[in-house]
Amino acid sequence: MISAHTRVAVVGAGLGGLALARVLQLHGRSVTVFESDASADARPQGGSLDIHAATGQTALRAAGLLDTFRALARPDAQEWRVLDPVTAATLPFPGPVHDDDSPEIDRGQLRGLLLDSLAEGTVRWGRTVTGATPLGDGTWRLSFGDGTTEDAELVVGADGAWSRIRPALSDATPGYAGVTFIEAGLDDADTRHPALAAMVGNGTLLATADSKALLAQRNGDGHIRVYAAFRAPQDWQAAEGLDIDDTEAVRAHLLKRFDGWDENLLSLLRSQDGGFVDRPVFVLPVPHTWDHVPGITLLGDAAHLMPPVGLGANLAMLDGSDLAHALVTESGVDDAVRAYESLMLPRSAKAAQDCAEALDHLIPPTAS
Repeated sequence: MISAHTRVAVVGAGLGGLALARVLQLHGRSVTVFESDASADARPQGGSLDIHAATGQTALRAAGLLDTFRALARPDAQEWRVLDPVTAATLPFPGPVHDDDSPEIDRGQLRGLLLDSLAEGTVRWGRTVTGATPLGDGTWRLSFGDGTTEDAELVVGADGAWSRIRPALSDATPGYAGVTFIEAGLDDADTRHPALAAMVGNGTLLATADSKALLAQRNGDGHIRVYAAFRAPQDWQAAEGLDIDDTEAVRAHLLKRFDGWDENLLSLLRSQDGGFVDRPVFVLPVPHTWDHVPGITLLGDAAHLMPPVGLGANLAMLDGSDLAHALVTESGVDDAVRAYESLMLPRSAKAAQDCAEALDHLIPPTAS
């Protein structure tokens, strides 16, 4: 097992990297997390997450945070409403097939819960890692954008889709999955948009047909996130002569694209507060694997970027807790990383395949 003095460097203060750091600290191990953001609230953290009993909750239990999570989570937000796109009639569709115990929590709340659990100074904010170089003795040197370096016996790339650590292990890069999600939002929805809030309900609303979908997801702060999802080339904006910052032009384009859908559903696009955000879906190859390299590994989206259908955050936290467990139980860093990768890589390959199939089911490659 690693000693309390083993230098573990985690690149990225997302959910997976923070879960790893928390479990290591619970076992008296030292860890430093390097994050390019200037602070915890430097940018929005995204929408609501359903945390599954077998994955995300397992990681939170290992982190000693499950009870605190449950005090913040919203079990009623597991509700799914599936509506007919033309009539808005409720359809008998059960929603995603997860375990029955998957309460929702806003990503920002969950990240704050993990951050607050760490020793002061664990996260080094404003530290942009540009790459990792082996030193030949099993240790690695991290390079930073400001010209400084840090050495570590173990480097963990937890830095997401466009990881700067991944190239040390793999030549794979994310590819466009053929689907884009256009995000909008309704602020203070129950007060300002009561009819739409009532239509969405406590959890998530879905309407889908002809290779496109409208989704609306309630967050814990009264905000409802709306997504218009469809298949299109990656350069669809240029092809349509659109600027995503031209809110009215994008709205008109979306209303045309969803022409014939129920007016109540289209009101989600007509009534949104603020602008639109283009969120194209990128994925890593399935399976994404690499030959073991001493002293370095990946977790979360850096290791297995997959479509956003409910598994990514859960797996990232489980990756972090599993790696921490291996580091405090196996005989050394190399044995720990091998044990972790032998568990994580096949698990993530299966999950990535499942997510790809789920995306194809939600938005089929060919309109029907």
